Order: sequence, then structure tokens, then C-alpha cells
Amino acid sequence: MQNEGIRYDRAAAARILAEVAGTGFLAGPAPAVAEVSVDYRVEELSPEPGGSLTTGQRRYLESFMRPCGPDQVVSATHRVTWRDSRGIANSGHIGPGPLGPVLPIAAREAVIAVGDAIAGADPVTARSDALDDDALDVLADTTTDQEPAEIFRVGAEAAGRALVQHGMLAGQVGIEDPVEFAEAMWASGLYGTVASTWFWELQASTYRRGMIPARLEVSGGRLRYTADTVALLAEMKRRTIIDAHEVMDRAREEGLGVRAAIQRYHVELDQISRQYALLPMGERPVCLGQRAHQVDGQRVSPLAAVAEALTGAFRSAVASVRIAEIPESAIRDVRFAAGEQEFGVPDMTCRHCRVTITAVFDAQAAELIEVDLHGKRVRARFTDAGQRDRIFADLRDSGYTVAEG
Repeated sequence: MQNEGIRYDRAAAARILAEVAGTGFLAGPAPAVAEVSVDYRVEELSPEPGGSLTTGQRRYLESFMRPCGPDQVVSATHRVTWRDSRGIANSGHIGPGPLGPVLPIAAREAVIAVGDAIAGADPVTARSDALDDDALDVLADTTTDQEPAEIFRVGAEAAGRALVQHGMLAGQVGIEDPVEFAEAMWASGLYGTVASTWFWELQASTYRRGMIPARLEVSGGRLRYTADTVALLAEMKRRTIIDAHEVMDRAREEGLGVRAAIQRYHVELDQISRQYALLPMGERPVCLGQRAHQVDGQRVSPLAAVAEALTGAFRSAVASVRIAEIPESAIRDVRFAAGEQEFGVPDMTCRHCRVTITAVFDAQAAELIEVDLHGKRVRARFTDAGQRDRIFADLRDSGYTVAEG
């Protein structure tokens, strides 16, 4: 299959991001989180009879996590939903273990603070605006989110997801304090391990479903994955890359060029990751933000800077956020009315989520008006309650929380 002028180049894209970030990226004091009160709701997860996973978790495991078995997955015990300081609906998972609802709630506030710091970094904006056409083409053909500031923001969200998801394992290493756990993750370099060991969709999808195919241990005072976890994640990643190449081979047999194949199988059908489908055979993919580059004589790794800033912001958030559980009697019953409706999808993070949600609406022949990634809101028009309920069920089966009202 010819490349048709596609500028897919992971090494070049990583260098571009490092140069845009620059040597002072997120340097200085960690972003502070102002005092805020958050009301949350807790819902217990219901595993299937005789098993440790919910029906949705089991289906995802069987379809997308070969060769992982149920015994290799740790499942959350509860789902937490709340509105953050921006009024945006959010969801996360907690347990098993001691860290509790403050972990996902404070992590969200930390992500907001780091995102604001990225948006307010004028040198980053200036360097991004100054990128030439060649650099823009490389980012467009290599990444899902193409604006550097947006890539960094999504990276902050991914780091927040990693913190919350791995918090389900805190009991395995005897850590009972959320700040202590966050600092241990950062000091151990675990964010970099996640970036190099996982593939993106697995980390995002298992996070949304409240599951993690991993075990932690302490070695030399540092957190690390067990050897079995490293081997399992590597094999799942290898098989995902193989599957992506097989889809592209099929596209070639169908007479599709590279751009047409990506349009069909990545954008329209959401069956492959573009990053893996175009990966040269034998190349080991590494997160673009994790790679370190020399910029103006200094080592720059955007992911390391984001992880350090998130850790400091999380420390601030735990001290500043006051949380209270909403009594069941205070939860409002939302009644259906045909026509236009807006609802929250708090698990949305990037353009890939937009593609998935759009596909759900297309499959039900429903009108999708707007997907607001930053506000984590979806606006749509439903013909009747049955159509709405089918779409909400499909969204939940895809790992997304639906927050009405």
C-alpha cells in the first residue's frame, strides 16, 4: 500500500511536541487548586453471578483484551459520579482498596488546573502558531489530536486517568493515603511505564469500565508492575498491532489507498488505531510525549513535565476539595421528553471518543447535534424514549457514563 504522501513519522512528531513544549514547560510551582465543595454519588457495581466482573467488563475483556483472563483483572467495587468545579459531569471508579472518592474527584480538579496552565502558557502557544506546513502535516498524519496544546491537555487527562485507575491497586502495596500514592507513582516513573507499556485505547477503555489488568509491587522502595503484568500488557499490545496491520492488509485487498483505508476503518468504523495501522513492521511504539529530546541544550520530555505538574496539583487538590455524598433521597428523577436533549458524557477525552459516540448515534439513525469534548456534553434529538434508551445503553456498553440533567 503506497503512502500517498502521508507524513506519518512518530519520531518527528515527538520532536515537534518537545520543541513546542520548550525547556520551561510547566516549570515553577505546581498549579494550585482553589477550595471547592463537591457533592458526589456512589453506585455499587454488580458483578455477574459467580464472577468478579460486570457483564460489560466481561464482554470487553473477551472482545478486546486477548489473551487476558478474568483472574488477571482487578475490578472496581463502586462507580462515583459528580460535577466538578466547572459544573461538568464526571465519573470515576474506586476500590478495592482504601483511597476512596477523594481520589477521582481531586484528580479531576488537578487535571483542570494543569489544563489551565497549559492553555495559559504563552510561549507554548507562540511556538505552536509558528509551526510550518511540514510540521503541521506530520502532526495531522501521525496523531489523533493535532494541536500541540490539545495533545498536552489530553496527556494531562491520561495522566489523571492513570492515577485514578492505578489507585485501585494501592492496597496491594500498602498505601492508604491518596497523596502518598500519587507521589509514589510519580517518583517511581510509573507514568512513563504506562505510556510505554499500554496501548492508548486499552488504558482509556478499561479506565471507563472500572477495570485494570495489572498488579503492583514494591522493589527498592519504588512501585513497579509485576513481571506477569509486564508480559501481559506487552502481549496485548503486540496483538493489537498485528490486528491493525491485518485490517490494513484487508483494505489493500479491497483496493483502498492509505487515506481511504484510514477514513473507513479508523474514522467511520473505529476498528483500528491510525497510530498502529501505519506503524512500520517491527517498530515498537512509544508515547509521543514520553520521548525525551534535547531542546536548547536541555532534556525535554512533555509527559514527565505533565506528570510532575499533575502530582503537585493533586496534592493541592486533596487539601482544597471538600466532598460530601448525596443522599439517595435527594437524587432527582429525570423524565423523558421527545425532542432535543443535552446530557453529560464525563468519560469523553479526545477525538477518538467523538468518533465512537458519533458511531453509536449513526447506528440508531439518531440526530447528533453537538459533541462538546471540553464540556463533556452531548446534544442530540430523540424521536422517542425507546430510541434514547437504546442509545444510552449502547453508550454504556462502549464504556461511557451517561449523566442526565
